[in-house]
Amino acid sequence: MKTTLTILAAATLFAGCQNVSNRTLGTAAGGAIIGAGVGMIAGGDDKRNAAIGAALGGLAGAAVGVYMDKQEEELRRQTEGTGIEVQRVGDQIAMTMPSGLTFDVNSASIQGGFYAPLNDVGATLIEYPKTAVDVVGHASSDGDDVYNQELSERRAAAVQSYLVNSGVQSVRLHAIGMGETQPVADNSTQAGRAANRRVEILLTPIVEDGA
Repeated sequence: MKTTLTILAAATLFAGCQNVSNRTLGTAAGGAIIGAGVGMIAGGDDKRNAAIGAALGGLAGAAVGVYMDKQEEELRRQTEGTGIEVQRVGDQIAMTMPSGLTFDVNSASIQGGFYAPLNDVGATLIEYPKTAVDVVGHASSDGDDVYNQELSERRAAAVQSYLVNSGVQSVRLHAIGMGETQPVADNSTQAGRAANRRVEILLTPIVEDGA
């Protein structure tokens, strides 16, 4: 009998992302995502979903809360004072990294001063492997929207690559750029545009179906 996994989704994703339903993953033998959305949870990629199911297994339902509690506590401890914001909604965790702290203007190269915090984040992700990791880049409305989309994608990909090089299993990771489509602040102000230029890491527990 094939084992299936469900990646739980909160009723509302972080930072203005649209609602999604739970997703069911199959093993390498098959399976599909159930539900609409931007495809961030579990990456929206059938092949990746199958690989996650085959490689990671899942959590028993009763263990999810404690598992995410411990992961959240460790991430808050490691990111204290770094400028990374850690949020919790249900069983999901989101880390928001303002691009001004992580990247130079118009650059997708991670600033050297941010290597240490990302190393700490990577260590925690390795310690807690039963989560899918979606890296989401966002931009303000400054400049051309096509350029902003491409820059958000490159920044998300840069963080994804750094985490993989730090030892996080690549099968867990997916990078996506949202351009300027998901603002969290008013783009008409300098402070609002700065808040909208950000990279988020969304962590979603992998739960055994029927657990």
